[in-house]
Amino acid sequence: MRIHILGICGTFMGGIAHILKDSGHHISGSDMQFYPPMSDQLQDSGIELISGYEASSLPDADLYIIGNALSRGNESIEFILENKLPFKSGPEILGEMLAKKNVIAVSGTHGKTTTSYMLCHIFLSQGRDIGYLVGGISSSTDKSAYLGSDPVFVVEADEYDSAFFDKRSKFIHYKPSTLIINNIEFDHADIFRDIEDIKKQFHHLIKTIPSSGNIIFYNDNENTSDVIGRGIWSNEVPINNGNIILDSQNKCLKISDKEFYLGDLPLIGDHNLQNYSSAILGAYKNGISVEASIASLMNFKGVKRRLELKGEYNNVKIFDDFAHHPTAIKYTADALYNHFKDKKIFAIVELGSNTMSGGFHGDDIFDASKALAKTIWIDHKDSVMNESYKNEIFDSLDGAIKFTKSCIEQYDIILIMTNKDSSKIYNPLIAHLEKN
Repeated sequence: MRIHILGICGTFMGGIAHILKDSGHHISGSDMQFYPPMSDQLQDSGIELISGYEASSLPDADLYIIGNALSRGNESIEFILENKLPFKSGPEILGEMLAKKNVIAVSGTHGKTTTSYMLCHIFLSQGRDIGYLVGGISSSTDKSAYLGSDPVFVVEADEYDSAFFDKRSKFIHYKPSTLIINNIEFDHADIFRDIEDIKKQFHHLIKTIPSSGNIIFYNDNENTSDVIGRGIWSNEVPINNGNIILDSQNKCLKISDKEFYLGDLPLIGDHNLQNYSSAILGAYKNGISVEASIASLMNFKGVKRRLELKGEYNNVKIFDDFAHHPTAIKYTADALYNHFKDKKIFAIVELGSNTMSGGFHGDDIFDASKALAKTIWIDHKDSVMNESYKNEIFDSLDGAIKFTKSCIEQYDIILIMTNKDSSKIYNPLIAHLEKN
């Protein structure tokens, strides 16, 4: 089948392209911008790429897949609708391809990408040719999506909407047999009115899981417990309740009468202990022993842009992290602070997400990095101005970078947190450090 994908260069839609190509289809795609690493992966796979959405450049296809970043008014979409051409959303077509797979879906506001790649690493280390689609890049896999021959398929299950014509969360389409819920918090203010909207989507997802399936969740997350309390028809696997306890202080995962030490695993921070535990239990419920999972995770190197060390320059370490929510910022800040207790840490936080830049988190944003020596904020919309922090808030990258350069030698670590292009921040800082 000839399939054309609109919005192909996003991580999710690019992953769909790879899986469809693995399935034997002829794939092409359009986008406005093509940027690595996804553009390189698509070109290496021999997928034809078309720049722009002009109707005149839209190729003939048996099916068009439309990404959720596109909306009415787009020239290609108007042409498809006017001519009654067949189209679907990315999550819908993925759900169809996974109909006969044993799907492990990793959901939650935080930790989806890392936990998903941990699961992939465990199964692949055990010689299992699993399939996967994960939003991000990890050294554990050659690319972010692969169909696989094994019955197991790991998918990062995002609560964001599916398409302009399907406002249900993406994960509704996947019909998992194992669901991991790491946590539930308010996010995506551009599509959700409040936390209640998000909870409804998660409970719709729970309704799709068979009675033989498993739902792994943290019982001490208030919003998750509320969703579970609305009704569950599958096997409950609660963490921090009953037979499964994550002892973060002693870095132990307790399952029934056994204790498993996680303190030797490479990634730092309590949030990664939670990610490790979720992945270990997800693998355990699908035939991999806890001991084998821990052994596999000993050489898991993490995910790009998740507390990623970019290098050390003139005795200053630079870390890059995707954090774009107060809780994620706190996780990352606390992890670095606790690991480098004798170091001075300087953080740059760009308010890049719709929720952060809209000011929905209030002063929780500013409280999130209090453990660190210094934090500055980049607020392009001037939306979260707080008089107490006025000297730490900049309205442009240039202003923030100039200020950071003026004092960078006073610090041991620079931590950059943004869901935008972080290279625009760390590259000039690295260049500055290398010259001095």
